[in-house]
Amino acid sequence: MEKIYGFTHYSFFTEMADLAVRHNSFDLSLGIPDFDIDSRLRTFLKESADHDSHHYEPLAGSPFLIKNIITFNSTRKHQLDLKENEITIIPCATFALHTALRSVLNQEDEVIIIQPSYYTYGPSVVLNGGIPVYYDLDSDFVMDWEKFQKCISEKTKAIIVNSPQNPTGKIWKSTDWQQLYELIKNREIYLISEEIYDTYCYDGAEHYSSFLHPELKNRTFCIFSFGKMFHTSGWKVSYMAACEELTSKFRCHQQYISYSANAPAQYALARYLEVFDASENQTVMQKKRDLLYEMAQNTPLEPLQKAEGSVFQIINFRNISRTMTDVEFSKWLTVEKKTACLPLSAFYHSKQNSDYVRFSFAKKDEVIIQAMEYLRKNL
Repeated sequence: MEKIYGFTHYSFFTEMADLAVRHNSFDLSLGIPDFDIDSRLRTFLKESADHDSHHYEPLAGSPFLIKNIITFNSTRKHQLDLKENEITIIPCATFALHTALRSVLNQEDEVIIIQPSYYTYGPSVVLNGGIPVYYDLDSDFVMDWEKFQKCISEKTKAIIVNSPQNPTGKIWKSTDWQQLYELIKNREIYLISEEIYDTYCYDGAEHYSSFLHPELKNRTFCIFSFGKMFHTSGWKVSYMAACEELTSKFRCHQQYISYSANAPAQYALARYLEVFDASENQTVMQKKRDLLYEMAQNTPLEPLQKAEGSVFQIINFRNISRTMTDVEFSKWLTVEKKTACLPLSAFYHSKQNSDYVRFSFAKKDEVIIQAMEYLRKNL
């Protein structure tokens, strides 16, 4: 398993965050919010302590939480009609990705990964005996379907899609899912669709899930995250939607790895879903995106198109340096200019240099303002 050591690991991301702490920099590097959770979540978690929610929940998860997930998804503009036997409560999205791959891969099967992508994708494929095949988005970060088709082979067993995407903020539309389906409809290829930023779609855009496509639904593991929705990543509760057949395969492996997720948190999240207003969450985060984007325009940095979704904004830094690599620039900006970011090369297996860095706007407004104001004055 020596192959696993060649990947980008979380240590690089924490190294950048640690660099920000050591140099007292404004930390816009990681997507971890620096603001508090809704006080009602605290209340519901305390309430759970008085309930019988301290033992294992069923393998599928808390029936109470599953019921409220079904209700929540039925209220979306693009309504998701989920059934109880299509939902599984899981510890986190990374667990779901790994276990979904384990459910369908045989040794030497190929899995297509769309880059830039989150750092866990490639290692999860390798740990499950598969071979990662990387498709790199062009500089506009839009899918080129003709180019993508060349990545598909007789060995292709799965494709990993992330929408809204980290780090680019791009959102897949219904037409994208149809394009994908047309390429794989005559092949046994599964889809792992990570949709953990589903409640963060901006400028009137509405999340369109892969699970809405009538044919893709039967070959899709669709992953959602309460940690991202409610800023409660430490609670370790997410959920996955899949057809009954794939759910059965997934749970067969799940029982030997984790079995169930945090029981008290499942109760609290179920209660919170009864009062949660996704539009309020979206409005708050869109204002933060707009704040960072507009203030960055007053610096030599060059923001690309506003992020369509997620909590990240890609920015071109070549107006400042033509010679530094994106890693060198990120460290320089963190140390010398007191604003931490991440290089886009961290989201490529090849670690190829780029012209871009990623800023997180899942931060307090005052941190975003202070960071951008500092850059305006000092770049």
